[in-house]
Amino acid sequence: MMEKLDYIEQKIRNLDLDINEIQIRQFYDYYEYLIKWNQFMNLTAITDFEDVVQKHFVDSLLITKEKNMKDVDHLLDVGTGAGFPGIPLKIMFPNLKVTLLDSLKKRIDFLNEIIDVLDLKQIETIHGRAEDYAKTGKRREMYEICVSRAVANLSVLAEYCLPYVKIGGEFISYKSGEIKEEMEKAKSAIFLLGGRIRECRNYNLPGTDIRRSFVCIQKVGGCPKKFPRKAGTALKNPL
Repeated sequence: MMEKLDYIEQKIRNLDLDINEIQIRQFYDYYEYLIKWNQFMNLTAITDFEDVVQKHFVDSLLITKEKNMKDVDHLLDVGTGAGFPGIPLKIMFPNLKVTLLDSLKKRIDFLNEIIDVLDLKQIETIHGRAEDYAKTGKRREMYEICVSRAVANLSVLAEYCLPYVKIGGEFISYKSGEIKEEMEKAKSAIFLLGGRIRECRNYNLPGTDIRRSFVCIQKVGGCPKKFPRKAGTALKNPL
């Protein structure tokens, strides 16, 4: 077990982040519960300890190269799945308020147990579709930053996420592979939704050749009330 704790510490310190013993243990317990729950529901195809640390924990935290999370008050993670990137960010930045949104109740049950086991505070889960909670009077334009590591086209993700972001805030999408063409195709949709692509930055996971891109989209104007459209529309008919 000590070797695993040391491995977690080393990999996270490679991101130039300070981590204490409590946080190291929280990551270890997170891994243990992830594997336990994964035996009876599909949370992740990645189960090897070192791979989970690198491809889930470190990858989730790589955004700190782009954004200083100490300056963020409230973060929304859309399509969080097994809690990535929201829970690793919460572990590393305990003062960060985090909302985890996912459409599958079983995943929310898992996340609630993890939150309880790790004794995390100022973190909540929402069971529902992204399109439903972004309506006026619910969670619309409440968040300073919205992140998503979900696998979807950038136009679709923008329609899901930008309505949640305050004007002046930011939506940051975790992307992999070549995304220039996808970004070009998404520009008009992003503009329509009140956003502007600020930049796209590429990083390697430390010590690997695994590439991660962050598309940073500034919320510069109000999002028309008709967006997001009803559930399923964005996927079937992207803007």
